[in-house]
Amino acid sequence: MSRHVARLVSFRAAASGPAPAAAEAWDGRFRLHKQRGQHLLTNPRVLDSIVRRAALCPGDAILEVGPGTGNLTAPLGLAHKLTVIKGDAVEADFPEFNVCVANIPYKISSPLIAKLLFGPYRFRTATLLLQKEFARRLIASPGDSEYNRLAANVRMVADARLLMDVSKRDFVPMPKVDSSLVEIRPRAAPPDVNLAEWLAFTRACFGQKNKTLGAIFKKKRKLLELFRTSRGAEGRRDGSAGGSSFIALCGDNDGDISDSENNDSHNGAASFSEEEVTAFKAKIAGALESTELAGKRPSKLSNEELLRLLRLFNERGIRFQ
Repeated sequence: MSRHVARLVSFRAAASGPAPAAAEAWDGRFRLHKQRGQHLLTNPRVLDSIVRRAALCPGDAILEVGPGTGNLTAPLGLAHKLTVIKGDAVEADFPEFNVCVANIPYKISSPLIAKLLFGPYRFRTATLLLQKEFARRLIASPGDSEYNRLAANVRMVADARLLMDVSKRDFVPMPKVDSSLVEIRPRAAPPDVNLAEWLAFTRACFGQKNKTLGAIFKKKRKLLELFRTSRGAEGRRDGSAGGSSFIALCGDNDGDISDSENNDSHNGAASFSEEEVTAFKAKIAGALESTELAGKRPSKLSNEELLRLLRLFNERGIRFQ
């Protein structure tokens, strides 16, 4: 392990500000804030198991996010080859690395994974300790009750698998829930899809994941939104997005988006003729009919099926931004 090189990022919680009132002293020197997800893994057997399962190689440049008191840094054998960067791990640029091993605060799990997978970074694997429920959502497959937008987006660019579960009793202060260790391995070849548009597309689909695609895309508000973006996308075919934009697009919030049509007036509906909107609606209905997906729920569909629909939408001039 002595030939490994570490890059450690020590960060404040994404929602920065004054320290929460609820804090807990640990070892008489540190104050840990549960509201910021600050829970130290203290079981040495679990720490050693994480290092073994990370399958490190000589010469690896290792990124550890949120090292805390160094409980994981020590078994990594990195104390004498260490660069510490203090900052917000979601906002700060990472140095070059090829392996990520981290026990991260629960509240930044989704944006951090989005940053790793959809940012400019190229790495072999990320071994992350996550909240157990979140981990199950991350590795869920189409048709599973836990399947969601985050899982669909991750599956587009990487393979994720469960390595082991970790009891809440192995942390100080003890959290309310158990954790799981997950391995995320980016795929060697990038997918043949505009990722910015794919992320916007899954946001539209999974915003109401328990509705059928036909019901989702027939809502007047959604039609007008797509009509505007499709008309305005002619000069932006690259669909480019920065790292922060990818993080915003790759959330795991599948909560239903309001389908109320009471606010359509402020979205510029008056600038479209009824004939234009009707023709655009027919394009969407035709694409759904030709793929036989109108009666399907997005949570039941594979990425291949969703990607086929997105490409057909694009062929008909329907764009997502």
